[in-house]
Amino acid sequence: MQWRGRRRSANVEDRRGSSTIRRGGSIGCGGLVLVIAFSLLTGQDPTALLSMIAGSQPATSPTPQRVETAGQQDEASEFVRVVLASTEDVWTQYFANEGQRYNAPRLVLFSGGTAAGCGYSSSAVGPFYCPADSQVYLDLQFFSQLAQQFGAPGDFAAAYVIALEVGHHIQNELGIAGQV
Repeated sequence: MQWRGRRRSANVEDRRGSSTIRRGGSIGCGGLVLVIAFSLLTGQDPTALLSMIAGSQPATSPTPQRVETAGQQDEASEFVRVVLASTEDVWTQYFANEGQRYNAPRLVLFSGGTAAGCGYSSSAVGPFYCPADSQVYLDLQFFSQLAQQFGAPGDFAAAYVIALEVGHHIQNELGIAGQV
């Protein structure tokens, strides 16, 4: 996927490195969808995958260690900004064609855990959209987990995750989130 040199979104808040405590939790809606989709594609038992994820999350621990180097983290955040900008461009045009204004979500990068309009969430929840504050939340470590635990590496899988969470924002913007 060719993403370098493209427009970057300004709607990204980087909370990585802020002092937060990671708390155990369950996988979020977006993570659950990914697990089910992955299990359907590979024929694996989704309950086994969910057990593996739940078993890998400690109940309480400090912010997890970073596997990526700072350079990889910076590249991943740049990638996120470009993908988010792409969703902004597409949805702004779509809404304009419908005579509406698109209110793009803010994407919050965090590590370990963060406060959201929907309450405190840990990285164990996975990427998620919070309708209370119209923000997408993402711990970049999820991309490593996606590659290592789910066998879904690469830019396309990562972009899909971002687009999925923006899709939840679109449902909220259109007032159909409760119907889905």
